[in-house]
Amino acid sequence: MDKTIENIWKEGFIKSGDLTAPKINDLYNQKSIHIIDKIKRMNKINLIAIAIGAPLFLVITCFMHFPITGMATFVILAVILYVNRNLMKGFDTIDKGNNSYEYLNSFNTWLKLQLSINRKMAGFYYPALFLAVVIGLWFSPGVQQIFQEILAKPNEIYLLGNFPILWTIPVIIISIVLAFLGGRLYDFDVRIVYGPVYKKLEDILSDMEDLRK
Repeated sequence: MDKTIENIWKEGFIKSGDLTAPKINDLYNQKSIHIIDKIKRMNKINLIAIAIGAPLFLVITCFMHFPITGMATFVILAVILYVNRNLMKGFDTIDKGNNSYEYLNSFNTWLKLQLSINRKMAGFYYPALFLAVVIGLWFSPGVQQIFQEILAKPNEIYLLGNFPILWTIPVIIISIVLAFLGGRLYDFDVRIVYGPVYKKLEDILSDMEDLRK
């Protein structure tokens, strides 16, 4: 018989022959349904926000004369969206196992893989977003005008081919730091947005494992 999610929840996380507390079993089945639905819903909302925010930010930055920042940010967010949409498709391939406990455990494994991939990506897109802002500001009309005024006083700035080389040093340092700390920054973002719900998932799995002993 086909293992639909509904059938798995009905089977419960403990095999019927081992079931000693049907009400407790049903309670954790309901908790499992709720927590998975909530995580899926939060991920979906996050992807929708990126899909709407990326082109909106591009339009705004173009009107504000920061087209480079807008285009670079749009590309970065588009890559993040593409990768995570493909990861969400992997949810349908999760091994449903024989009962809701095995399914919830498989879901947790898939979730950790998703977080791990995004954590690695963060080491690239955090410095990339920072550079997008810096480069966009550099080529904006207002900054260019200020730079021209600075060039009129060559003794006050170190140049390399009319380029303020000293200004690039802090930019490079910050980019390297963001690349190094990207994963930790991502973990911090995840804890703020998803922390409580992920903790609840771990608690449910821990309780289920205790009851199965």
